[in-house]
Amino acid sequence: MVIKKTTQQATWSIPLVMIFCDAIIKEITSGGLVNAYLSKDGWRNVVEAFNTSTGKNYDYHQLKNKWDQLKKGYSLWKDLIGNDTGLGWSCTKQTVDATDEWWEKKFRFVYIIF
Repeated sequence: MVIKKTTQQATWSIPLVMIFCDAIIKEITSGGLVNAYLSKDGWRNVVEAFNTSTGKNYDYHQLKNKWDQLKKGYSLWKDLIGNDTGLGWSCTKQTVDATDEWWEKKFRFVYIIF
């Protein structure tokens, strides 16, 4: 696989992220993982599928950087939702949703600290 590095910054809209995630999911379900990571061929397939679907010309590094960023964000979200009771997800707002009791508890904690 030829891995070229570009200097042009990739811009990511929500539809592009969805297409990218769909390409990753398709590659994983078709067996592109080696030891829980995408193989070189797997990444090549993802790059090709993404660029074909979007008309973009993003390279491996741009897609890999986005993947790493998405994984970090997901881990943070999972920790926040999983470890803190009183939190949920608002599908309409696409944000974390907290009960009034959760906010009251947090404000009390912040007040004690300061």
